[in-house]
Amino acid sequence: MPVKSYREAITETLRQEMRRDKRVILMGEDIVGGMGGSSGVFEAAGGTFGVTAGLAAEFGRNRVIDTSITESAIVGAAGGAALTGLRPVAELMFIDFIGVCLDQILNQQAKFRYMFGGRCTVPVTIRTLMGAGYGAGPQHSASLHGMLASIAGIKVVTPSNAYDAKGLLATAIRDDDPVIFCEHKFLYGESCEVPDGEYLIPFGEANVTREGNQVTIVAFSRMVLLANKVADKLAKEGISVEVIDPRTASPLDKDSILESVEKTGRLVVIDEGGPYCGMASEIASLAACEAFESLKAPVQKITPPHTPVPASAELEQEWIPSLAKIERAVRATLSANL
Repeated sequence: MPVKSYREAITETLRQEMRRDKRVILMGEDIVGGMGGSSGVFEAAGGTFGVTAGLAAEFGRNRVIDTSITESAIVGAAGGAALTGLRPVAELMFIDFIGVCLDQILNQQAKFRYMFGGRCTVPVTIRTLMGAGYGAGPQHSASLHGMLASIAGIKVVTPSNAYDAKGLLATAIRDDDPVIFCEHKFLYGESCEVPDGEYLIPFGEANVTREGNQVTIVAFSRMVLLANKVADKLAKEGISVEVIDPRTASPLDKDSILESVEKTGRLVVIDEGGPYCGMASEIASLAACEAFESLKAPVQKITPPHTPVPASAELEQEWIPSLAKIERAVRATLSANL
């Protein structure tokens, strides 16, 4: 099976879905660009991280559409296009910009099907970048998937590897409800085996990336990679850690999480979202409410502090959950008792 990067898997999925279904269109800032080539096709790098490179040359500028710098127009137009029968994939350059177009998501796209009694669908996919570590400052580095998961009527996807990114994005584009597809900047260069052909990964089905019986770690997006590394390190000491990657923040695979917690009796939750009202708090609450009798120790939460992402590179690295913090939390929960 070929090895592909996270970035390559997403680009390949966009290409395959556009070939499969002529209703799929792309919209976003600089996804084509303004550089004219000798062929007459305007083709730039393909967005901030090169994900849409080459697509305008194949599908034309009627289906790969450069927009003005206005997120409310991008997301609003995508919603309108979906209501007319298209299947738009709108790129929101950074998830931090969600505030500019939140009304279009929260009050319009998320509620259309409900308000109209199921007589319409809104097949919008919003691709967006999240995550700290690039020194991009507090306005380009947030992880707001937990906030978005609290909105009824939309689905929120957080792929942690290239294989999942391809299968989940294909599912998102074919879904008849709005989907926010959260791509972590730090994962674009990560690679794994990815099939060339089409495949779908259902929403709401978690992936067990490491099997164990002493401690459960639930992690989202890039944090899954860190959790796997800690689990592998502790396995050499005879400590058995199970790592659960929910894949989607909404719908959330509660059953897989509870099954693992009931088996291990100990839970560590890692998320790059904030410590309040986020996915880490949601998972901890789930365990406390529905698996309390199985818990042998208090739940450990590892999140950044309740502050914006620092601009300083040194402070930013301290702000992000680290391997050392995860390992300390696992050891702490193993030595604690209720």
